[in-house]
Amino acid sequence: MKYTVIGAGAMGYRYGVLLQEVAGLDVDFIDTWQPNLDAVHRQGGVYVSRDHENRHLVPIKMFTPEEYTGSPDVWIVFVKQMQLDEVLSRCAHLFRPEQYMFTAMNGMGHIDKMRKYFSDDRLVAGTALVATVLNGPGDVDFIGAPGAGTMHMVNCTEEPDDTTLAMEQDFKTAHLNPELTRNLYGTLMAKVIFNSVVNTLCTMFSAQMGQFASYEQSDEVTRILVDEAYDACERAGIQLINTRQEEVDSVRYVSTVGNPLHYPSMYQDFSKGRPTEVDFINGYIAKLGREHGYVCHVHEFVTQQMHLAEAIRDAKARDAAKA
Repeated sequence: MKYTVIGAGAMGYRYGVLLQEVAGLDVDFIDTWQPNLDAVHRQGGVYVSRDHENRHLVPIKMFTPEEYTGSPDVWIVFVKQMQLDEVLSRCAHLFRPEQYMFTAMNGMGHIDKMRKYFSDDRLVAGTALVATVLNGPGDVDFIGAPGAGTMHMVNCTEEPDDTTLAMEQDFKTAHLNPELTRNLYGTLMAKVIFNSVVNTLCTMFSAQMGQFASYEQSDEVTRILVDEAYDACERAGIQLINTRQEEVDSVRYVSTVGNPLHYPSMYQDFSKGRPTEVDFINGYIAKLGREHGYVCHVHEFVTQQMHLAEAIRDAKARDAAKA
């Protein structure tokens, strides 16, 4: 099948490059960040490293939404939650009824935005426990050995069809390690809860995942956030794909064995002066709880702490610019 990636950031590059280089498939890229477009056009592709080594140029084809004329079988979307509405609107003229859309974005809220353009039988959602760093425009670093990381994927109908199975096989060939489930919100919320611990806390304390896990009480910290999130999900009627203990164990395993030296994507945004996706992670869990008569006090507090950190960061940047 032919794929087009919308959003050539860290994860968009990883999926697209592996599908092109490892699986040998036809892949295009669409992006709206002009420095990224300029770098790829100037270089003739994207520079790819793995664990900061073996940096090499991978030729790719990248376009703006307005320039693109291709018609893929599947769109792969990796766009920051705050930018998704605008980017989808710019791509809307390219969408066709026979196409599918796949996404494994962080946070929650994106599926409802995508439903404006694709019906549930053409939408496949997922999660990815894959560490990747965008060093800069046209320069990406895959963290972990080849084949590292895992992902889940699920039809929004919760019933996989032939195209979904073909996608699963392509992802397997690309060494993305997909696992197909039949539980949409239980699958997506498992990653939201994972990120509500690792992404947010590592960002707040400028820590690598392994540094967080090395704290002797890290499991207890994790359990506080996990338990509160599971309480909210239970009240909302969402059956998670992991038990509470499995979720705690997943945070520990990925942080100590999978990607101990990795700074999560929220930290990468925060450290570069960009807004974080905390409202779509911890904030979403807090919102879910409120909607079902349950106050997630810790997630509410963590969300506000993250916004406080953003405000202080931005104020310091303004003061430095005036100096």
